Amino acid sequence: MTTTSEQQATSERPGDDAPAETGLPRQGLADGVVRRVRDVWTRTPLLARLVGITTALLALGLSFAGAITTTSLSGFLVEQVDDRLRVQAETSREGLYKAYQEGGNSLDGVTLQSWGDRDFALAVRILGSSTTFTPQGTTLDTEGSPRLPAVDLDALDHTTTTTVGSSERGATWRVAVAPMRLNGTTIGYVMYAEPLADVQKTVRQAAFLLWTSALAILVIGAVVGTWAVRRSLRGLREIEGTAAQIAAGDLSQRVPPAPETTEVGRLGAALNSMLAQIETAFDARTRSEERMRRFVADASHELRTPLAAIRGYGELYRMGALTEKDQVDDTMRRIEQSATRMGGLVEDLLSLARLDADRPARTEPVDLAVLATDAAHDLRAIDPAREVRVGPLPDGAAPSPDGAQPATVVPGDEARLRQVVANLVGNVARHTPAGTPAELGVGRVGDRVVLEVRDHGPGIAPEHAARVFERFYRVDASRTREGDGTGGGAGLGMAIVAAIVEAHRGDVAITQTPGGGATIRVSLPATGGGPGGTAPSDAAEDHPVG
Repeated sequence: MTTTSEQQATSERPGDDAPAETGLPRQGLADGVVRRVRDVWTRTPLLARLVGITTALLALGLSFAGAITTTSLSGFLVEQVDDRLRVQAETSREGLYKAYQEGGNSLDGVTLQSWGDRDFALAVRILGSSTTFTPQGTTLDTEGSPRLPAVDLDALDHTTTTTVGSSERGATWRVAVAPMRLNGTTIGYVMYAEPLADVQKTVRQAAFLLWTSALAILVIGAVVGTWAVRRSLRGLREIEGTAAQIAAGDLSQRVPPAPETTEVGRLGAALNSMLAQIETAFDARTRSEERMRRFVADASHELRTPLAAIRGYGELYRMGALTEKDQVDDTMRRIEQSATRMGGLVEDLLSLARLDADRPARTEPVDLAVLATDAAHDLRAIDPAREVRVGPLPDGAAPSPDGAQPATVVPGDEARLRQVVANLVGNVARHTPAGTPAELGVGRVGDRVVLEVRDHGPGIAPEHAARVFERFYRVDASRTREGDGTGGGAGLGMAIVAAIVEAHRGDVAITQTPGGGATIRVSLPATGGGPGGTAPSDAAEDHPVG
């Protein structure tokens, strides 16, 4: 239960929630204003921001300079007035003291010699006697009479100056107080006052000129700043236009070059570099998509023939058209041939897919001379009547010294490199007449190991040589031993060769063999081990195989 005294104490105690309730709306209002200003600033164009900031800084600098100039001028002029007032006060002091003595130690009868249109005021006090002379004529009408300050004689030991008000509204006076001293004791003072109208008028005129010129400078600065900033931002507008054209689909557009010592120049150079990479990637993607569409179409075409054959023979068997055992055996043989061809095509497609996926292959030292010798034996086994020779390259380096690493060793995947050599040798067996001689040359040329497979068949026309490594590309039927085009394969063997060689950072090319035929030259980076030569092992010696 709350007592009366506790209730009174509670009612008199200032509430803790009152300031918070009063402060929250104010804080919310301030946050709202800040957010609104920030939103307006965010939506303001860069041109307006830069010109606004420049103009504001210029206005601030001119204002500061104007204030300093007018204040310094006013102080300088007032200091000159003070010097004159001190001289006048001290000059008047001697004459007034003399008049005081001549008047029987009284100032009652003291008068000024020059009365007329007096523009100053004078007050004097000597001991207990004092008198005051007010301004006359137009000065009194315009500036009024000064409100002279009270003087403490005990504290007055030197001439001082001060500014006082006037009976006329808006007018001010400057007063100099000079002490009168006798035997080291201050016995009185003389006040000499002049209006500060001339000083104030001069300061106002100077301020008017300063602020007028400052306003003109601001206007000119804003105009010139707008022109200069607009010209400086012209590069950004060009970038904007280029970006719009690129967005419309023209990837060949580039930002006009500018000196890279400027921000716009560096931005343009960076954008051009980025656009070049994007265009290259886009072109590569377009070519890849086109190649993929052509690949799928060619693969479908190649698979359609054996599939149609298998389906046709199956329908013949289902319809009962195959009544004789010889007919069934011949049909099964043809189905098997079609399935074998389709299986080989699928294997080739899988090989190309693995190569396109850029899967990391094993890297080990592989001697191309050994692979060439093995492939030559395989070709001799396929066509015993064919003369096959393995030897060094005519343009190869000297033989390796005894005990040195074979010069024909390359880093790579032996299985894939064997497939390269096998495809090249198989191409010779498939596309040249039986018994046609063939040569395999292996050697080191600089920092590369070169493998050449030369045949002396009908050769390849130049218009076909440039496309022989494309997928599903086949030369006309005259390049095949069968002559009907069915035994020439699907056109993937040389494409696989090119893909494997490219995966090993090498290159492959086809040229004409002197005297007729085709020469396929494979170049791969060599493993270290000195300059090497062309005969690293017995396998690479120039000798016939068979």
